Amino acid sequence: MAPPPIIQATLQSSFLAALSNILAQAIAAHRNNEAVTIDWVPVFQFVVFTVVSTPPNFLWQDFLESAFPAYLSASPPPKSPGSKESPPSPPPFPPPKLSLANTIIKFTLDQTVGAALNTLLFSTFTRSLRHAMLDAPRITSLPSAAKYWSSAGTVDFAAVDFGLVWAEAKAEFWPLVIAAAKLWPAVSLVNFTLIRSVQGRNLVGALAGVAWGVYVSLAMAD
Repeated sequence: MAPPPIIQATLQSSFLAALSNILAQAIAAHRNNEAVTIDWVPVFQFVVFTVVSTPPNFLWQDFLESAFPAYLSASPPPKSPGSKESPPSPPPFPPPKLSLANTIIKFTLDQTVGAALNTLLFSTFTRSLRHAMLDAPRITSLPSAAKYWSSAGTVDFAAVDFGLVWAEAKAEFWPLVIAAAKLWPAVSLVNFTLIRSVQGRNLVGALAGVAWGVYVSLAMAD
């Protein structure tokens, strides 16, 4: 039995998030004329964030589509009063048309409320995780990284100054929003006009997220 769509979406997004961070590290090594070696700690950090953030984003897209469906079904033609017999060959229903009003509402909500919440979630979660792992070593062996992550005390949220995290999140909020505005409105427009299923939209978003993840990974490394 196939896993539920929300689980499939989370697995897809997690794989692509790992890929984006690996690509970012390869690009950084190329820029610095260094051999490419992957530090698996930030890769795992990106994957953990994606596992946490994908389900609420999936549910958000599902809510938008349920509340403001892209395609409205045509109503059946009314029966003539007093008619007892149905017509031998009723005319076919016209194909549903894209609702321009609902598409505009979804796009606006996604690029305001959704964008703001996603930016704050990304900043607060990733910065909290990095502060909770200040002494994390550079680990270039995947088995060693998995062992490190599964060890007790690897992530210590008790050591995090959440006031500092919130101050950092607020400081980078507008720079991230402005950078995101170069990519995500176009992705959102494609999703709401061309892709009908929430699962398909999540996949398109995850693929676009590879480019976004590379940008963010390079920015965080700098």
